[in-house]
Amino acid sequence: MAQTESLDEFLDSQPHRIHRSDRKLVKMVREAYPIGVPALIMKSSTDRLGESAGYEFHLGTPDELLRRLASWLLTEAGANQRALLRLVGRLWARHGREDVALAALLLANLDHASLGTNPWQVLSSSIRDSEPAEALLLSIEELIRAGREIPADDVVIDWCKARRVDGHLAILVVHAGSLKGKSPSEEVVDALGTVEIPDGDSLIGRIMDRMDSSQA
Repeated sequence: MAQTESLDEFLDSQPHRIHRSDRKLVKMVREAYPIGVPALIMKSSTDRLGESAGYEFHLGTPDELLRRLASWLLTEAGANQRALLRLVGRLWARHGREDVALAALLLANLDHASLGTNPWQVLSSSIRDSEPAEALLLSIEELIRAGREIPADDVVIDWCKARRVDGHLAILVVHAGSLKGKSPSEEVVDALGTVEIPDGDSLIGRIMDRMDSSQA
């Protein structure tokens, strides 16, 4: 049976009331992740991959199935997406690689106008004090893919003054904006220069070097 068919069968078996509870949803999606994992992927090796990358676990669920899961959650939630908004926070708190990827898909596609929320603010309030750059990029890329506007300069500058991880979020967001043709203001560039960069050959460091070169 195809992986998508197995996942669809599992999702079809869920009671509709589950969509009213973020606590039940966070347990259910954890059960769904392994359905799409090829049998040859060993749990021990994926756990080690997760730990080394800064995740609590990494099961290897294909991106296609995570997108299918996110689409199902959004469709079944209907107009009431409050539980999904809370689910985003729960996924970040549990912090598996699949959790972070699913949270990115949900956050990018929630109806923030109806919820009265700002996706960038939700993201910054959800992340831990330390995050792998890839985890931040997953959400940034999905938000931009969904057509979300790059945050205003004052938001980015405030991130630079907050936790180190918020500064890293600012760097990655500004870099993503520059790839879309939005050049940072002098105030933003100055603020980014105050952010503490990880030691060694880090992605954050390489991006800062690239942006510094483009500003020279």
